[in-house]
Amino acid sequence: MDLKNKRVLVVGLGKSGLSAAMFLRAQGARVTVSDTRSAVALAKEIPALLEAGIMVESGGHGLLTFRRQDLIVVSPGVPMDTPEVKQVVAFGLPVIGELELASRYLRGQVVAITGANGKTTTTSLLGKIFADAGVPTQVGGNIGLPVIELVAKSTPETVNVLEVSSFQLETVEEFHPRIAAILNITPDHLDRHHSFESYVAAKERIFARQGPGDFLVLNADDRVTQMCAARAKSDVFWFSGTKAVRRGTFVRDGVIVWVEKENGVTEPVLPVSEVHLKGAHNIENVLAAVCAARLAKVPAESIRASVASFKAVEHRLELVKVVNGVEFYNDSKATNVDAAMKAVASFAGGIHLILGGKDKDSDYGLMAALLRERVKVVYTIGSAAEKIGRQLQGVVKIVAAETLQTAVAEAAKGATIGDVVLLSPACSSFDQFENYEQRGQVFRQLVNELH
Repeated sequence: MDLKNKRVLVVGLGKSGLSAAMFLRAQGARVTVSDTRSAVALAKEIPALLEAGIMVESGGHGLLTFRRQDLIVVSPGVPMDTPEVKQVVAFGLPVIGELELASRYLRGQVVAITGANGKTTTTSLLGKIFADAGVPTQVGGNIGLPVIELVAKSTPETVNVLEVSSFQLETVEEFHPRIAAILNITPDHLDRHHSFESYVAAKERIFARQGPGDFLVLNADDRVTQMCAARAKSDVFWFSGTKAVRRGTFVRDGVIVWVEKENGVTEPVLPVSEVHLKGAHNIENVLAAVCAARLAKVPAESIRASVASFKAVEHRLELVKVVNGVEFYNDSKATNVDAAMKAVASFAGGIHLILGGKDKDSDYGLMAALLRERVKVVYTIGSAAEKIGRQLQGVVKIVAAETLQTAVAEAAKGATIGDVVLLSPACSSFDQFENYEQRGQVFRQLVNELH
């Protein structure tokens, strides 16, 4: 893909957009970036871009800017139904995303993980498994470094372990992972994809370019991912926390086992007791990682050692502190209802649950039975608070806290010895915070100030 002197527009100046712009400029492209934010809001980014010879359009998108390009690279945060993007697609201009751009230059094997929940834990664990086994490994995508930043250090021997989101997959064309995994598919980002069917279709693009000799790892306990198998041209392997599978990983007598061939001999990999992650959903994440690692020929004994020494990732059921006999858990990365339900199900009861943020067209009523059984009080925050309160009225005691600071203070006051205060918001963070990481950091800070 020769970009020299090509006119390329990067739409959206998030982390991946900025990296893509710099990469394209280094390839000799004539780069322009366009963002709806004002020049004041982009004050940190603009000087470096101008110094690199990149033109900047801020405060909105100009249709003429879009039409004067040879290629348009859309950042994950920019919807494909943005009017200017829709128009240039109609004009026949090539529009791709940062993941697609990077995949055309990335060397080595790609292992890609997607799913509504569990992506970060599974990707982080897989990265550790490969690195511990002595394989040159890079981890990035929707976690850590944008994929475009992995290109420079990639070699034919590199294993690139990528967390990929539906936003990234929406714009792929030639992206071709050797091993792809779909952990689960439950309603999420419906404010962006508009329908569950569109969301599922975006997830399925992870295996669209796969063929015989490639591997697709699917969740045998998830009805939607089960149906993906019929559309796959690659070799399908399964993982399950509840039953034996023909090919893949499952739990037998308290041990995670691997079977490569139908009716083949099962190979024990590690006891479930050596998994130091809270919740049944994390056993599923480990099963998926083990399946992908064995497909990549990582020995079972090496996998066992890596899993046994793996700790929870930041903002994922992370124990922050025990204050006066009350445990405080940061699960800020639970940005949808299904993730929050999995977090609540990880505790027997006595939960003070902090819910809320920016709504993603979610149905919080799905949580009702679980909350009735395990949660003492729900503290609502952010712009979704009113909707959550309405949908959960009469199910559980609700305190309209509005802010995270008030929620933590009220929960700390109301909780007694043996209780759990859990931030698992079931919403995105963009109403009150820059991202879920900042929300989690603020929660940690507030908890650490308690006495």
